[in-house]
Amino acid sequence: MKELGMEAKAIARYVRISPLKARRVASLLKGKNVKEAEALLGLLSTKAAAIIKNVLKSAVANATNNHNMNPDRLIVKNVIVDMGPSLKRFRPRAMGRAYKIRKPSSHITVIVEEV
Repeated sequence: MKELGMEAKAIARYVRISPLKARRVASLLKGKNVKEAEALLGLLSTKAAAIIKNVLKSAVANATNNHNMNPDRLIVKNVIVDMGPSLKRFRPRAMGRAYKIRKPSSHITVIVEEV
């Protein structure tokens, strides 16, 4: 027997995109139907949209295969973008100095819920 408000999730770790850039896209999806969210992500031409779309598809696959949920009744409950580790690089500058360049990464979690 299915529980009421059952949820499934998918996590993409160490994705090479800034969390700030990914959060801008993630904020558009909360509370939307999965079909609407996929259509919206297909229209956006950002790197973050492509990454989050893959994670969303994985969450839907987890819901249908592991928890026997109906994919037509799923909504995006939450999209969480956490900071991952940063790659640290140095850039040579004038007079023997060096400037630090940080290349951030993200951990993206998508949670879907059946209504």
